[in-house]
Amino acid sequence: MSDWHKKSISKQQIEPLCKKYGISQLEASVLVRRGITDGSEILYFLEDDLRFQHEPFTFSDMEDVVERILQAKDEGEKILIYGDSDVDGVSATSILYEQLERMGLDVRWRLPLADDTYGLSMQAVDDFAAEGGSLIITVDCGISNINEVSHANSLGIDVIVTDHHNPPETLPEAIIIINPKVTGSGYPFQDISGAAIAYKIAGALRFSQSDFYGAEVCIMNLTCEDGSVTVDCIKIKNQVTVRQLRETIIPGRTSIYDLKLPYFLQGQVIYVWDAKESQRILKDLFGGGIEFNLTSLRDQICRVMPSLGKKTVDDLTNLSALAKYRPEERTAIRTLGNLYVSYCRKIDLERNPQNAVTEQHDIQLVGLAAMADVMPMRNENRIFVRNAMSAMKSGPLRSGLSELLSALKLRRESLTSTDLSWTVIPSLNAAGRMGKSDLALRLLLSKDGRERESLAREICALNEERKSLVSGAMLRIQGEVSASIDGHGGKICLVIDESINKGVTGILAARIMQEKNVPCIAVTCVDGVYVGSMRSCRGIIATDFLSRFGDFFINYGGHDAAAGFSFAGERLAQFKQKARSISDGMTLDDEQRIIEVDAEIPPSYLGPESFGILDVLEPFGLDNPELVLMTLGFTLCDAQIVGKKEPQHLKLTFDTGKHKIPAMYWSQAERLKKDITVGKKYDILYTMTKNCYKGIDTNQLIIKDCILRD
Repeated sequence: MSDWHKKSISKQQIEPLCKKYGISQLEASVLVRRGITDGSEILYFLEDDLRFQHEPFTFSDMEDVVERILQAKDEGEKILIYGDSDVDGVSATSILYEQLERMGLDVRWRLPLADDTYGLSMQAVDDFAAEGGSLIITVDCGISNINEVSHANSLGIDVIVTDHHNPPETLPEAIIIINPKVTGSGYPFQDISGAAIAYKIAGALRFSQSDFYGAEVCIMNLTCEDGSVTVDCIKIKNQVTVRQLRETIIPGRTSIYDLKLPYFLQGQVIYVWDAKESQRILKDLFGGGIEFNLTSLRDQICRVMPSLGKKTVDDLTNLSALAKYRPEERTAIRTLGNLYVSYCRKIDLERNPQNAVTEQHDIQLVGLAAMADVMPMRNENRIFVRNAMSAMKSGPLRSGLSELLSALKLRRESLTSTDLSWTVIPSLNAAGRMGKSDLALRLLLSKDGRERESLAREICALNEERKSLVSGAMLRIQGEVSASIDGHGGKICLVIDESINKGVTGILAARIMQEKNVPCIAVTCVDGVYVGSMRSCRGIIATDFLSRFGDFFINYGGHDAAAGFSFAGERLAQFKQKARSISDGMTLDDEQRIIEVDAEIPPSYLGPESFGILDVLEPFGLDNPELVLMTLGFTLCDAQIVGKKEPQHLKLTFDTGKHKIPAMYWSQAERLKKDITVGKKYDILYTMTKNCYKGIDTNQLIIKDCILRD
């Protein structure tokens, strides 16, 4: 058991979380061991409501995007949405295209096809200029397209770049850039997908159709304490606090002329919770000669949330879910501000109920994109994925996805995140990898049910073809893989093979990286241009690695763990030499040989209720790895060898004294009756799963290690 490690924690670390957030000791101990102790992080493990996502207008330039698109509508401009060919890019294109189409804009889309390179192309710009187009919006690409954006500018075409990839040192001269990783973006969370950004823009555009758009409102709260009055004010515009003021007034000693308050409130309609009471306090402070234009927020709120009508501001603060997680929100003024934002949203949905359906359709693609692009399962990504799963299983299923699930023979009511990761996403991605990304987009956009069914079948066939290409390529390059790793001192693997299909270089690089645990680059050649994908690990940032090539590439870009590039054919020898030089200077993080254990559950405490922790920790993924638990001295009461094609797995049953707990131990059939024997006690390391079959959830352990107890 030397490779199992359970970090030591104390009751003093666990009990405050249990008390404050109403979670079990098991749940609290796992969060503590994972370093998740701040309320702002815990929020996204315990809450699912979409109101906890970040507002679109926290992007500092979001209003500019909305205004430019509204201008295009007013002037009848032609708009091109240019996306990427993967699940994220196709989803982003679909979300934004449908929103602009609903608004009546003259919009079209374009994706890279066949041997097109990643990102906005010169040809796409020229073709759009020939149509008389004047606005290009990139989604999930564009941040590295400096030359292409400059070319568009020279033709009188405005470009809005919306992207989430790591920005280069020099940014394109687009009229607006929306990228949470760009300095000054204003957005509080960097790691959202391209589809999530498109979803934010679509939400901002829907909000622009409401009466609340562009209106700046002032909310004020007065607190009387110790003979003084504290005045808190905030100004909210487009659901975001843009200014705030706090001043303390001592009656009879503070003159209104000494305060910033009159200037802050000038010309504003001022919302307070109780207008009558606030007017009385202000009159006592300043006399009857100064009038304040107060509106009772209580009266407005009660129309849509009548249960709050008799609550005081203190009551509201105590009821605030945000205040429970974020101490900075536990103020009266922040509570009133958040309540106003919720009020606006409820009013807008009452007036436009279709927006709720649209949001449910869009969130399904946002959740898929977060999983497909391996976004960290932290912050609002968790809410996106949870809402996507819920909508796909029981909500209004988005057309296109419905036909794809049917073609893949997946039942929506038993759909799991594993189904999405291993079946749905690879199938959608296959269209782009095989140079036919338009099939996936047409599947999501088509209004013809028969066409969608046909497209779903075609996409599934492409996925089978993609699998065959990957298998063949892996066989061909096996010898080169080992030789390359040895030749690069164990630092990287560089595979260059012109027979590799361009669409599967990323998959090959990922497979090799996972098998060999070193960064991998897979390269092929298309029409004299070398195209490659890098998948990285052990502390090497892919885009940083590629940036050290200087201006070598035609283009490159990506994330910390995954990137792509292309370069001219005559530079192959130089590329090999440069890659070797860079790798020589690299230092990889040590391989993780110790398995970190999230918690120990004694046999007598392990039961059906223990599996509830999955509801807190899922979805798993980057920055939130699969739960690893251990139980010591567990009695094995049954063991069977199973397997449809080959009987090589063990189906085990453990006895807690109260419950029989089923478990699977993959590829360990040969251990039965050798060191795994019914009736013996074992120390086991495992993960938990909930299998859903015909609407019935079955709890099960997946064994990672099993050691006979002395």
